[in-house]
Amino acid sequence: MTGRLSTRLTVLFGALFGVVILLVSMAVFAAVAQAAQRQVRDELTASGTVFDRIWSLRSERLGEGAALLSRDFGFREAVATRDRATIMSAMENLRRRMGVDRAFIIGADGAPIGAGLGRDEARLRTAFAAGDVPSGVVMLDDAPYQVTGAPILSPELIGWVAFAVRLDATEMSALERLSALPLSATVVHREPGHGWLSDAEAARGDRAAIAEFIDRSLQAKGPSPETLRLAEGRSAALVKPLPSLDGRGAAVLLLRYPLSRALAPYRTLLALVAAIGVLGLALVGYGSWLLARGVTRPISALDAAAQRLRRGEDAQVAIATDDEIGRLADSFNEMATAIRDRERRITHLAMHDEETGLPNRLTLERVVEDLSDRPRGQVFVAALGIRRFEQVRGAIGHALAAQAVRMIGNRLAGLAPSSGVARIATDVLSFTMIARDAEAAEDDARRLLIELEQPLTLGGSGVVDVSLNLGLAPLEGDAGAAIGFAAVALDQARAGRRKVAVFDAAAYGDPAANLSLMSGMLKALESGEMQLHYQPKYDLRRRAVTGVEALVRWRHPVRGALPPDLFVPMAEETGHIRDLTEWLLRQAIADQAQMADAGFNIDVAVNISGRTLGEADFADFALAEVAKARGRLLFEITETAVIENPDLALSMLARFTAGGVGVSIDDFGAGLSSLAYLKRIQGEELKIDKSIVQGVTESQRDALIVRSTVDLAHSLGMKVTAEGVETEACFALLATMGCDQAQGWLIARPMPLKELLTFLTDSRGQLRSYG
Repeated sequence: MTGRLSTRLTVLFGALFGVVILLVSMAVFAAVAQAAQRQVRDELTASGTVFDRIWSLRSERLGEGAALLSRDFGFREAVATRDRATIMSAMENLRRRMGVDRAFIIGADGAPIGAGLGRDEARLRTAFAAGDVPSGVVMLDDAPYQVTGAPILSPELIGWVAFAVRLDATEMSALERLSALPLSATVVHREPGHGWLSDAEAARGDRAAIAEFIDRSLQAKGPSPETLRLAEGRSAALVKPLPSLDGRGAAVLLLRYPLSRALAPYRTLLALVAAIGVLGLALVGYGSWLLARGVTRPISALDAAAQRLRRGEDAQVAIATDDEIGRLADSFNEMATAIRDRERRITHLAMHDEETGLPNRLTLERVVEDLSDRPRGQVFVAALGIRRFEQVRGAIGHALAAQAVRMIGNRLAGLAPSSGVARIATDVLSFTMIARDAEAAEDDARRLLIELEQPLTLGGSGVVDVSLNLGLAPLEGDAGAAIGFAAVALDQARAGRRKVAVFDAAAYGDPAANLSLMSGMLKALESGEMQLHYQPKYDLRRRAVTGVEALVRWRHPVRGALPPDLFVPMAEETGHIRDLTEWLLRQAIADQAQMADAGFNIDVAVNISGRTLGEADFADFALAEVAKARGRLLFEITETAVIENPDLALSMLARFTAGGVGVSIDDFGAGLSSLAYLKRIQGEELKIDKSIVQGVTESQRDALIVRSTVDLAHSLGMKVTAEGVETEACFALLATMGCDQAQGWLIARPMPLKELLTFLTDSRGQLRSYG
């Protein structure tokens, strides 16, 4: 519910109005409370003034009564003679006539004359010892009394006559009735060593609060009403200090009036304000709801249309207004139309090849998925490849090449309308076939190729012949995997120079398992699974082993010995070849040091990948490691390694040569050997590939090639090493041709370092003669 805009607007407007009403109510209450407090304080101040006047009048009346009695001759004579009966009769008669609570006489020595005063005697003795006319508050029988006295002279001071009025609840009630407000008046006293005493407040637990309030008020410059917080609520209070008769204690008059009682006359006004606020809030809420509904109804229509548009449905909204929402609706309708058109174009682009307009791989996958319910082994995915497409495109241009692909696709769609023809690569079309088995599918594919390889007429007049290969893969699960296997089958057909090939899983192997090797290769370098084997190189002139080639071997804990042809190319493709090369170089240098310790100072050749030569910082690393070697090192490279990035590779080879590292050109004659690169590479050794060396005793052409290569290398100042020497006849013929070194199984197979040291120690390893 709160997620709707109309609800939020209603709540927002209602909340804003509620806040305004609350602020107004708080302002009214504050004003009323302030006025009430001001009125109460004014009344408290006035009551305090009245009390001051009443206190003064009472003190004068008590003093006049005491003075009248003290001037009576008979009374003075009775006091002087200590006539107790006369004294008591006169005092009692005057006390009744004046309406005072107590009357007593204190002799000049401070001792009472007449009736005893008990425990209060000490208080009065102190009060009347000063000699001045005593007047003030004193505690008698644990109750506060207002006492006023007059001296008795005969003619010297012979004593004091005093009258006392108890400041009890009755006396306070009389004072309270004099105020316009129903005040609460209390006399609070403090004895030496004790706090302020008030039994009523102590019973309510307010003694501490009252004591703190009195102390704070007495510290102020003048008496003024303040707010007192008690258990029964807040009150306006005024403290009036009272004079002390004995000087030992202190007493104050506490006037109080509850503020809640002061606000009582305004409760009707406050209730009216609250009622008006509630009614106004209800009216504003209803009006806000009507307004929000009118505003949000077209917005809700737009929201519903947007939801339909998101689901891909037709979304048009009709709002006939001239305001911003109407213009927004028109813009939305135009946007929805544009989105539908654009979505159709995007869908077409997503499902078709942009260059040829043919369906793409995504379309083919859907077609293959629709056929997944057919019997297993009857659905095949075919990949049709155009041979030498790059050369054809270079000759006729991209536009005509794309037209050729489109025409082949259309021709294929005409021959097999339901096959789902799609372009999955630049020169590859893929489609589906239904056949009873793989052999029947292969036969159908051959017949189809005959029709598809008919010449194409391009650009209106040009005729182009096309040659096609086709790969087949059965649908045995995932559609994407079947399409990929068909592309692999096409590569197998091209590699085997066949027109049609069915996917050979055994030849393809397990790429996922092979790729997983790379994740464990770095660990293998540290765990000792990787080892170096060394194949000796026999010097035909010195008739001794003068060098070895370091070859990496990996003994996997699960898969056993892995051939280098498996993991080295994968390391190059995945970027791990740099780590492998660095480990190989460090290990070869360490093994060479062990050879030197055993008394064999021979050269060690290390194979360097073309990918590593493409990294400029490798030269810095290699030269730093070579500086630690205890013998001479050779880096064996292939011409293809230089061809990828010739400038960088040649500059690095020049640095190696300058740093004392020999450069050996490996596998010469195995590929398209370039004499131009042979001239530019500053190598000291040329290794003839075994594919030529092994046929030297059987093919006159191979012998001629080897002889010419030896002469060419010598002319360039390079030594020649023949690889793959496996027979005595081959060894002898190479010696007569002037070959410098021989390497192969006839000399020795690759072996670990320990076996190599044994081999070198053996006299047959140090000096051998063949033929």
